[in-house]
Amino acid sequence: MKEIIAATTQRNQVTIPAEVRRLLGLKPRDKVAFTLDDHGAVRLTAAPFTLESVFRSVRPATPVDDIEALIRDAKDEKADQTARELRGE
Repeated sequence: MKEIIAATTQRNQVTIPAEVRRLLGLKPRDKVAFTLDDHGAVRLTAAPFTLESVFRSVRPATPVDDIEALIRDAKDEKADQTARELRGE
């Protein structure tokens, strides 16, 4: 097993060494996951990409006052469309 040492900054940040970044396939702005086991060991892995991980990460092209209302409207529209398709319209 190989050990690589890195220091923390005054703000408790650490730079992931280049060898580790290459091994994990990390690119700038990627996310990582820390897994803690019952024995106090910590494992660092590349965080999987999910829709939840990027939800609201991009600003809309036009300002949106009530995003929740837009989401409800889109869900209602999809439900109406599905109901029409089931009725054969």
